[in-house]
Amino acid sequence: MDLSYILNELGEDREHYFNAIAPPIMQTSNFRFNKVDELRAAFADEMSTYIYSRGLNPTADILRKKLAALDGAEDCLVFNNGAAAIFAAVLANVKAGDHIVSVSKPYSWVQRMFDIILPRFAVTTTYVDGRDANNYFNATKPNTTFYYLESPNSWDFALQDIATIAAYAKQHNITTLIDNSYCTPLYQQPIAMGIDLAMQTATKYIGGHSDTLGGVLSGSKTIIKKIFDSEYLNIGSGIQPFNAWLLIRGLRTLPTRLERINRTIKEVLAFVKIHPAVKRILYPFDESFPQYALAKRQMKEAPGLFSFFVQAESRQQIVTFCESLQHIQMAVSWGGHESLLLPKCAGLQDAEFDAANPEHQMMRIYVGLEEASYIIADLDQAFEKAGLK
Repeated sequence: MDLSYILNELGEDREHYFNAIAPPIMQTSNFRFNKVDELRAAFADEMSTYIYSRGLNPTADILRKKLAALDGAEDCLVFNNGAAAIFAAVLANVKAGDHIVSVSKPYSWVQRMFDIILPRFAVTTTYVDGRDANNYFNATKPNTTFYYLESPNSWDFALQDIATIAAYAKQHNITTLIDNSYCTPLYQQPIAMGIDLAMQTATKYIGGHSDTLGGVLSGSKTIIKKIFDSEYLNIGSGIQPFNAWLLIRGLRTLPTRLERINRTIKEVLAFVKIHPAVKRILYPFDESFPQYALAKRQMKEAPGLFSFFVQAESRQQIVTFCESLQHIQMAVSWGGHESLLLPKCAGLQDAEFDAANPEHQMMRIYVGLEEASYIIADLDQAFEKAGLK
């Protein structure tokens, strides 16, 4: 399906809303019925029609159709945020006594689910270094029913061999879920590689303006219907109409924004890579990256985000650097219009800082839509003020 058609036309039946170019926000909680038997049918299958916006909503449905098509999936659900999407996907596919194999150091709220919530129901998790697919296979037990992947993750960008792990999982009747937030479906297609459920945080590149949240879960009609009928409706974490409308708007410019970011990041990366204060960088499409060949095979591009390690002797040097930035903002997340920086040592006290520990010297930067020269100049002056040169 053509990308331009998906972004501009798919799901948009304009004759149903006065031929408006932009779809309306169906800001309604409820839908009426003229016939009792129509209501009875809706009760029997809430995914077959509009009954209550906790389930389906016309504005959210336009978004669902577009996002499923982008993922190359049969269907999708859109949640209020990415954590909710992952929670529903896992909860729908494990039962008491099951075992999960997860990539090590997953997203913090995923790890909380695996370590704190699921053990209440006798569901256990084994964490593995996903850079070697064999670690997934060797950790698999007779009661393993679920694999969780993040490829790449959002700090050290460790990759998993998606197709190899997905193929093994299918042979052993194991459901697979991947967080594809870093690449978006434009730059990586996990469903086509055999993954059952692809998740992305629409908060990031889909929205693109740092003004709304969202989480996307794509897969087959069967597995999406299963999640909708239980976890989606029970948890009540579906996207709201106004947020869905904002994400539709963000989708219009997604390819253009990603193209701009891809150009800019290369210039910023070139500056950071040779700066005397920087020990090394981590970026999947840099030839120094340990899994560069796999990244090039699985991904079309590596947009926006990279990490670097500085020659800092104290936490205070990093603090000075971060607080000297005049235009790059210090915040979590990524994918919006603004460049962001996040220091790994933000979770440490000064006395806990260890200059011999590379992670304490690690920073992650997201390159936004500003001019490359604007971002580089800001980094340069902050390096100088921190004495990192």
